[in-house]
Amino acid sequence: MVNDAPWILTVAASTIDRDFESDVVLGNKKVIKGEGINFSDLQKSPVYPLIQGKSAKKASASEDSARICSEDSMDEAQVKGKIVICESSVEGGGSDWQSQAETVKSLQGVGVVLIDDDSKLVAEKFTTPMTVISKKDGPEILSYVNSSRKPVATILPTETIINYKPAPAITYFSSRGPNPAVLNIIKPDISAPGVNILAAWLGNDSSSTPQATKSPLFNVISGTSMSCPHVSGVVASVKSQNPTWSPSAIKSAIMTTAIQTNNLGSPMTLDTGSVATPYDYGAGEISTNGALQPGLVYETSTTDYLLYLCGRGYNLTTIKSITTTVPDGFDCPKNSTTDYISNMNYPTIAVSELKGKESKKVIRTVTNVGGNGETVYTVSVDAPEEVEVKVIPEKLKFAKNNEKQSYQVVFTPTASTLKERVFGSITWTNGKHRVRSLFVVTSESSEP
Repeated sequence: MVNDAPWILTVAASTIDRDFESDVVLGNKKVIKGEGINFSDLQKSPVYPLIQGKSAKKASASEDSARICSEDSMDEAQVKGKIVICESSVEGGGSDWQSQAETVKSLQGVGVVLIDDDSKLVAEKFTTPMTVISKKDGPEILSYVNSSRKPVATILPTETIINYKPAPAITYFSSRGPNPAVLNIIKPDISAPGVNILAAWLGNDSSSTPQATKSPLFNVISGTSMSCPHVSGVVASVKSQNPTWSPSAIKSAIMTTAIQTNNLGSPMTLDTGSVATPYDYGAGEISTNGALQPGLVYETSTTDYLLYLCGRGYNLTTIKSITTTVPDGFDCPKNSTTDYISNMNYPTIAVSELKGKESKKVIRTVTNVGGNGETVYTVSVDAPEEVEVKVIPEKLKFAKNNEKQSYQVVFTPTASTLKERVFGSITWTNGKHRVRSLFVVTSESSEP
């Protein structure tokens, strides 16, 4: 994660509750779930010979190159009319599936089954009968091939699976925190749908295909480039209802109303199944409705941003070369440290270098935007065993709308050394609104 600046809304990518499934049917009647978008015209009965790429290798090629279906690695006589099993072509996960599919097609193969976890998580659009299965299911299909005299299979056309569970999950290509150069701010800020997103497509875009008339009117794309428009839409919605709100107020509304659970009611996970943390999803998955009524917002000021730059080691001369909005009389505090970044009025909290019996204090200021005038918010804390977290005061009383109130959070380690980064949350509620700020505490130091 490198987009760590507090004035940037940094967005992670998550999956949605829809899946594009293209299954493999084996001759022993077993069905292996696959992923991908294809309009396979193969028979639904498993009648096509099934072969591993390495079993069709040329005499001049290596077994490894044929195993991943590299160009010029397989014999056409062995591939023709068959479905070929190809494995990951990128060490650690991922495949150049376009090249693999083209190689099999050029040798007159009828289909491809790719074994690769990363590619299975994103529904690619295949022009030939092709699907991707997980490495977990790979041994089953390989066992069938190796134990059968005449292994056969077929690839079914894609079916759309709705209400897919669990979702959302953070996908493998989404950048993770922390940025080791600045541990005192949690990044990313938020997560939003970024996998298999169906949307309008520029039909006359000649850059996407040489034959512009064949360009689709809709497309399915994955990436954080798909997550960001979702957030932009929510920003526009919040701004339309609150035209006087600052960008930081809108950002706060989005972050403090985010969701940390999936559609099973369990904590959000990574696409591998392990539990996700704020370094994966930031404040959580964006809520389209919650951001419209946040109750309280954290407004980050110009001075906050300048102190952030001071904490990053910039002096006043350098800062003035970056921005023209330096107030008269402002200067960086002497011996500026990253603790100034922790005290920035941000919707999440990150504290570094918490060691021994030392306590660290951060200050936050919230603005009442709930529209209910006089109201009282009470705090609740979800803290890990390794850290004692005390909020002062425990109640915030507001007499009117747009009034500001401040509070302190004191972090004290309960162990001599924090062995790892620990996470928790601080939530303010008045019975109607819940305003959640996630936090991370570590004994680590930011890199210079």
